[in-house]
Amino acid sequence: MRTLFTYIMVFPQRSAFVLVALLVAGIAEGLSLTALLPLISIAVGDAGSNDSGIGKFMEKALQDIGIDPTLDTILIIIVGGMFFKGFVLLLANRQVGYTVAHVATALRLDLIEALLASRWQYYLRQPVGSLANSIASEAYRAANGFEHSVNVLSLMVQVLVYAIVALFISWEATLASLIIGSFLLFVLNSLVSATRRAGTKQTHLLRDLLAYLSDVLSSVKSLKAMARDNVADAILREQTQQLEKATRREVMNREALNSLQEPILAALTASGLYLALVVWQLSLPEVMLMVFLLTRILGLLNKTQRRHQQLAAQESAYWALRKAAEGARAAAERATGTLQPTLQKGVTLHHVRFNYERKVIFRDLNIEIPVNTFTAVMGPSGTGKSTLLDLLCGLTEPQSGEVRIDGVSLHDINLREWRHMIGYVSQDTILLHDTVLNNILVGEPSLTANDAERALRQAGAWDFVNALPDGMLTVVGERGGLLSGGQRQRIAIARALAHSPSFLILDEPTSALDPESERTICETLQNLAKNLTIIAVSHQPAVINAADRVFMLSNGEAEALSQQARG
Repeated sequence: MRTLFTYIMVFPQRSAFVLVALLVAGIAEGLSLTALLPLISIAVGDAGSNDSGIGKFMEKALQDIGIDPTLDTILIIIVGGMFFKGFVLLLANRQVGYTVAHVATALRLDLIEALLASRWQYYLRQPVGSLANSIASEAYRAANGFEHSVNVLSLMVQVLVYAIVALFISWEATLASLIIGSFLLFVLNSLVSATRRAGTKQTHLLRDLLAYLSDVLSSVKSLKAMARDNVADAILREQTQQLEKATRREVMNREALNSLQEPILAALTASGLYLALVVWQLSLPEVMLMVFLLTRILGLLNKTQRRHQQLAAQESAYWALRKAAEGARAAAERATGTLQPTLQKGVTLHHVRFNYERKVIFRDLNIEIPVNTFTAVMGPSGTGKSTLLDLLCGLTEPQSGEVRIDGVSLHDINLREWRHMIGYVSQDTILLHDTVLNNILVGEPSLTANDAERALRQAGAWDFVNALPDGMLTVVGERGGLLSGGQRQRIAIARALAHSPSFLILDEPTSALDPESERTICETLQNLAKNLTIIAVSHQPAVINAADRVFMLSNGEAEALSQQARG
């Protein structure tokens, strides 16, 4: 029930509308049901049964408002009440449908917003497949959980209405039926708990499966080339089979609940009929209405439990989403800086010290990057080349020392504004399975096709893009696989230049290129350095020789190399 009340608290307005609509529908149904007793009395010719109880109350109420309780009048009341109930339920159920879609969207956007606002180190620890599963599958299951919770409330309202009407006829029979029904729910609740465990297991297994599948698909070419794709297939097969077992357990518990409820309901109905006729000696109209009401009450209690079981199967997805979003928000980036950045003098790393847990990366790092220069940074693997770029972007912060922009500490600068001034080219050139144009603009509404063309010309890529079958509208394939490595890299550089940055950062820009492509990229960077400040991490001699300034990282420090030392 915790999930049910949580949904109400998180979406109060929508839940309140649904609850009010259900309550009005329940009252309408209750009023039409109370007209059944006089109707049955008229039908069986047992007018004496209306001398007491709800029958007399109903007749008097109708007479007080000037309505003669005849057969046709009572039929109109019953049919009208049912039509009104159906109309109100239509409004409520439509709102439920809208709310289910809204819940899924709200949960997805909440998680996406929290993830994109989290620190880079936190994001690195999250499996991409698991995040994709959360945004797609878990959000859908959680939204379905809201629908089940609303249905639980709806059924509970109906039980309440039927119970109130039944109490007017025979409180003893009603109370006995409610006690028996509650006991039935308690006895069968173990099946609901088992379903909840199976649903939780499904949530964890789906996350693990999609996380591993995402990793396999990203490296499937290498695995197939080495004939090791069968190993990945075996692991995926095992995880899928475990998911199947969890799903089968959920189905078994659900069907067991359905199968047990019906014969138990039949036995309880027969017992109620016997008690009403023999023990409490109710009149035939009252017995007929009581049997109808009590059968409906017990049937609704059974439906409530089944809906609760479905909610139990889905609720783990909601809590998993909540946990993921809360974890991401707890790892949110700082937002302390307020100063507007400028880049007129240069960027400086001043006595920077940085550790990854116990591993020391920088002890006393000092690097100066003047504006409109091409700076290269080299060093063995593990010396912190990529970490240096993360520090410049503000993706991570030093334990001590400062990153200064025009002499101002990056800690005091509006980080988002500073990043707007950066063009970044990562070590892994990953293009979208989309057109060249969309790979450059990446959905930025302020950029146009003219900006893309300008960036392609700056990156030395316009000639080959213009020669493609559809020019900038040519689809580059999965991860850019329809282009050569050099072409992909130049499009990645164009993407970084599209918003006219002041500071261009490149991580191993030519590591996977042939000598001719590498030479072209280096010439492009030298031309860009006339108007841009560039820093490139690389161990390639061509990049080192093309740079104006070169630093060697070693033992947590940086040493400036002369032209002779580079050779």
